[in-house]
Amino acid sequence: MDEQLARVIAAAVRPAPVRVAISESQGLLCAEEVVAERALPGFDQAAVDGYAVRSVDVSGANANPVQLPVVGEIPAGSRQPRRLQPGQAVRVATGAPLPTLADAVVPLGYTDGHHAKVTINRSVPSAGFVRRTGEDVQTGDVAVRRGASIGAAQVGLLAAVGRNKVLVHPRPRVSVISLGEELVDVDRTPGQGQVYDVNSYALAAAARDAGAEVSRVGIMSADPRRLREVVEGRLLLSEIVVIAGGVGGTIGDEVKAALAELGDMDVTRIAMHPGSAQGFGRLGPDAVPTFLLPANPMSALVVFEVLVRPLIRAALGKKNPYRRAVSARLLSPLQSTKGRRGFLRGQLLRDADNGEYLVQPLGTSGAHLLASLAEANCLIMVDEDVTEVSVGEEVLVSFLAQRG
Repeated sequence: MDEQLARVIAAAVRPAPVRVAISESQGLLCAEEVVAERALPGFDQAAVDGYAVRSVDVSGANANPVQLPVVGEIPAGSRQPRRLQPGQAVRVATGAPLPTLADAVVPLGYTDGHHAKVTINRSVPSAGFVRRTGEDVQTGDVAVRRGASIGAAQVGLLAAVGRNKVLVHPRPRVSVISLGEELVDVDRTPGQGQVYDVNSYALAAAARDAGAEVSRVGIMSADPRRLREVVEGRLLLSEIVVIAGGVGGTIGDEVKAALAELGDMDVTRIAMHPGSAQGFGRLGPDAVPTFLLPANPMSALVVFEVLVRPLIRAALGKKNPYRRAVSARLLSPLQSTKGRRGFLRGQLLRDADNGEYLVQPLGTSGAHLLASLAEANCLIMVDEDVTEVSVGEEVLVSFLAQRG
């Protein structure tokens, strides 16, 4: 397992940076130092609804209420410059620019709220309830750093400093193909001996969840010439190609022969279960990482989770491409195959009293059983030399996608 994973991660290639609209940047890594060309806030502004004043004019209001004439009103968005004279107040809305000479805002709750002459019952310090120019970001500051993951806050900051586009490391393009003469798409009724194409839908969803831009090619026969043509075309449009099926029997030989002209595809058995039979190679002139996954959907998804997902995350530029893993105490006994690292479905729980992680194994060891994987929120990882784990023993579990 470790050897195969090392081979896969070594094949990661990050696509060249591209400039995208900030609305399309979420979830990607920033590929530039975004320097603020203007301060944030760009002017002194009221932090609350109230009255702009000179703090010195209300300094004694705690002991003796102060009355000041209200000489105007400034709404948010006003572009009309105003000047405050000593001993005056201007009514301001939250976000409104402060008039010249004002250094504080008295909140409405500290006053009687009158419009002509306001009585102020509490003093405020200089800069009280004011958002100062550059308080958040100064001109020349780095607003978003190279390598930062762009989330909602980063998108907001990019907008706040006036950037409508940003240079990012794009999502790797993943093409997903299902092989099998027995497959039909979900909009058709299966005939005798036919089954629905599960893999192209499930694996495309898994790749999308990992952060990739996905092309679901769908169902293909294993006709060598046609398969080679399609894969060759996808290699020009993809950073990763995933082919489900075609790793065993006669069809496996045909697939291997078809892909041999495009590069070296190593079809072998990996010391893991489920999904030991698989293939990996780097095909085409750009040595595109290409996977052959088992035909069984549950096995295909487990292999994808363990090997393909980390490659996608590495191609995105993530420093740690792996899922979070924790130790958990086993609630039911489980068995694992000797000589293979087990990745078994489980339901991870948390003890309300002591915060300890607990894990309940799900389903049987059947490689074709998909329903229990849909219920799982973790994979229980069992070492190659362990065949049985008893109730109460600790095991290492890897988180799967969390449900809301």
